[in-house]
Amino acid sequence: MRVDFCIPIKNEARVLETNLSKLLAYLEALNAEYDWKIIGALNGSDDGSLAILQKFKVNFPDKIDYLEIAEPGKGRAIKICWSKSAAEVLAFMDADLAVSLEGVKQLISPILGGQADLVIGSRFIAGAYAERSWRRGLLSKSYALFSRVALGHHQSDLQCGFKAVSRRQYQKIVNFLNDDLWFLDTELVVVADLANLRIKEIPVVWRENRYGKNKSNIHILQDGWAFVLKILRLRRRISKIKKYFDNAQA
Repeated sequence: MRVDFCIPIKNEARVLETNLSKLLAYLEALNAEYDWKIIGALNGSDDGSLAILQKFKVNFPDKIDYLEIAEPGKGRAIKICWSKSAAEVLAFMDADLAVSLEGVKQLISPILGGQADLVIGSRFIAGAYAERSWRRGLLSKSYALFSRVALGHHQSDLQCGFKAVSRRQYQKIVNFLNDDLWFLDTELVVVADLANLRIKEIPVVWRENRYGKNKSNIHILQDGWAFVLKILRLRRRISKIKKYFDNAQA
């Protein structure tokens, strides 16, 4: 049994070496019952991220690999990375490691144990802790509420960058995942729900690790309207997607 951890990377050289070292050390110390590999999915990077990944691959050839994707886009990077994987479990986390690595075991175990098809980190359920600005917290909770009303899902947090899915189940839904950017997080969960995949939310410890020049690639106000439009477009597709999966399971 193998787990591939995809790390979408766009100009993350300022944090990449430190965070790859942290992730590598954590997974090695975990002594997990499964094999694992970390795959850096470079997308549109023009800084020193590639050189850092090349160095890690030389030093840890069995545990670190990378893909070079010319166009930027978190969703594109994850989909390409997962499409090339033969692992039984496909996971991803953001390069800033905003989610504490203590959540890795909870992320993977339900899939390996057959209790879930998709596991998603949540900053909003009991046991979770999120440390960030009040403005970002308000916008995140508002997005979660609006998406529940508009899309009819029951999950508390769609956009947390900490998810894992069974590859076999992912292959059933991948053709309905259209977004190549940040909205893939939402699309993945909503389509999985429509396909009747078993979704488990786990509480995570989340800290906003980006300050100053090392800020997030998401521009909260600028991208807010784009997210609303994408939610509305996905809403228009819901009946068609649900009908497909209902017929497939009939």
